[in-house]
Amino acid sequence: MRKNVALILAGGKGSRLEPLTRDRAKPAVPFGGSYRIIDFPLSNCLNSGIRRVLVLTQYKAASLDRHIHQGWRFLCRELDEYIDVVPPQQRIDEHWYQGTADAVYQNIYSIEKMNADNVLILSGDHIYKMDYQELLDEHIESDAAVTIGCLPVSIEEGRDFGVMTVDDTQRVVEFQEKPEQPKSLPGNPNRCLASMGIYVFKAEFLYEELCKDATIRDSSHDFGKDIIPRIIDEHLVRAFPFKDKNTGERAYWRDVGTIDAYFEANMDLIAINPQLNLYDQSWPIRSYQPLLPPPKFVFAQDKLDDPRMGFAMDSLVCAGSILSGGRAIRSIISSGVRINSWARVEDSILFDDVNVGRHVKIRRAIIDKGVNIPEGMTIGYDVELDRKRGFTISESGIAVIGKMGSLSETV
Repeated sequence: MRKNVALILAGGKGSRLEPLTRDRAKPAVPFGGSYRIIDFPLSNCLNSGIRRVLVLTQYKAASLDRHIHQGWRFLCRELDEYIDVVPPQQRIDEHWYQGTADAVYQNIYSIEKMNADNVLILSGDHIYKMDYQELLDEHIESDAAVTIGCLPVSIEEGRDFGVMTVDDTQRVVEFQEKPEQPKSLPGNPNRCLASMGIYVFKAEFLYEELCKDATIRDSSHDFGKDIIPRIIDEHLVRAFPFKDKNTGERAYWRDVGTIDAYFEANMDLIAINPQLNLYDQSWPIRSYQPLLPPPKFVFAQDKLDDPRMGFAMDSLVCAGSILSGGRAIRSIISSGVRINSWARVEDSILFDDVNVGRHVKIRRAIIDKGVNIPEGMTIGYDVELDRKRGFTISESGIAVIGKMGSLSETV
């Protein structure tokens, strides 16, 4: 694995996730209570034996940079192992990154110094567990110029991804980026084959194609829009279907680019048998874990019907949280949260250090870090009222409260 390196593209604005991305990059958005989104591709790299990683950042990268420094600085550089955060350096161009390919091109000097045979290019904003070693092995064995991770999705979902057509040998014969009418899979008119935004390139081939692309004026300098469609006729580009090792079916993978997709992916974690198992010790998801005491549940009384009872059901409750006579049901409660007496949090996600006042009722909401919710407030029960308060409301009606300190009952 010394001959392979990974690049994680972590510079996207994440505008569809606002207000959660108002003050942080999309890969730095918290997920599952104890993690950040970027922890998943980083953990995949380490679990796959890849220990040379560059994280390419751009917009609002301070939170992401701090998280990686706090939680991912344990590799030994003397053994040529590292996870480095690389901000835009404008070494080649004075502009911000114009596309995914341009982000790599502008860092081509740093990548070439790594002396890699193969370069694994990943997105920093997807939730999944994947053994990249299998992908790299197949790429090397087939002698492909490029191998693309892919999985079947519905035709409707395919409009948001790169969609490919493959032959019997898994060679990609056609690639369209976000087509209006995705081409369906043979024998399955309701599904198409979507790119996961995971690419393995032969290193020298990657450098050549990036330099060619940089000279094309009308290029958007993107792998899916420009480079992949341009090379499939003359070079061997193969698809690598991402399947669950145990079942052989489509493995768990989520693009959390919208509020609704983000909410649903978090809610997936509280299922009795979640597809994405955070408790699998054979594939640990690492992250920065602050030094906090265990979660605490108080005011649990003998009578089960007593409403003043601190408990959680079908929920994830993280370290440092106190449910002081309040309830959490089908929710994700991050570190340092306090839910006070007679409060009820249901089908919701609370980020670190949220304080829920007495008698508060919260339903189908996402509340950002450090928000203080005053006594008696209701959130998620009246969409129009929540809009008047300035909350963001998703397409499915999720109320999202960004960082704003203490809320006020006044509209």
